[in-house]
Amino acid sequence: MSQAPADLSPDLIRDLLRDQHPDLAGLPLSLGARGWDNQLWRLGDELAVRLPWATESADELLLKEHAWVPGLAADLPLPVPVPQRLGVPSERFPRSWLVTTWVPGEPADRAPATRAEEAADALAGFLTVLHRPAPAEAPAGRGRGGPLAPYAERFEYTLGLVTGRGLAPDPDGIREVWADAVAAPDWDGPALWLHGDLHPANVLTDNGTFCGVIDFGDLFAGDPACDLSAAWALLPDGAVDRFHTAYRPAPDAATLRRARGWAALRALAALLIADDGDRGLPNGKPTWGPPARRALERMVASTGR
Repeated sequence: MSQAPADLSPDLIRDLLRDQHPDLAGLPLSLGARGWDNQLWRLGDELAVRLPWATESADELLLKEHAWVPGLAADLPLPVPVPQRLGVPSERFPRSWLVTTWVPGEPADRAPATRAEEAADALAGFLTVLHRPAPAEAPAGRGRGGPLAPYAERFEYTLGLVTGRGLAPDPDGIREVWADAVAAPDWDGPALWLHGDLHPANVLTDNGTFCGVIDFGDLFAGDPACDLSAAWALLPDGAVDRFHTAYRPAPDAATLRRARGWAALRALAALLIADDGDRGLPNGKPTWGPPARRALERMVASTGR
């Protein structure tokens, strides 16, 4: 498949709307964000346009959202971007694209949650509703959501890079968190619907608590520990225990151990991405560093070190 143009212009997007959804073409248009896979453009007050721009897999992820998110969104207690229109490949733009609802708020990597109890309850409530048994035809995860043991090599490699750059707060403690998670029994319950990518840039805040969740491109069915891991990076100090208490059904000890392992693996990757940003490298995101460091410090402390 042909790659989309690296720089998506307002004129191009308006032409696409005029060709396929002309009733929307006159609405105000402005760039919202450039993500890993897609660019997000705000369309009027209530809509957004998401177009793939950086990866070959983005088309598949957008089509997945179009197929599955509308059926899940109505019950969720936090707003999410719900697909409204599908844009099909054309001569102007050779890839699929979406018009979704717009979800207001600031990404949590830029505006962290500060109201601990409210944020813990909001995240727990959202995941309690989302984590329902998924149908057999639900999509599988892209390198996440299953047993942790197959990721041991990735963990050691990433920890080595982080340690080599002087970014790891306590390499031995992080390794202890991982070893405990890998030793925990695997998930033996039904495959549950998971967001799959709940890093701080995909969770929105307002007035100190969470007000929305975006980017469901990694939506899949699997072990809820993958999503529960997000609490370590998203919540203020002292709020993780409240989150575990508020989530239903109450997670067992093995699930919480696996969640710490997923959180450690993802925090290490986030430290590398943040360091790339600090050094001015492409795709680096400096704002990912602080929540990742806090998550690792909290996890290591939770082992009693």
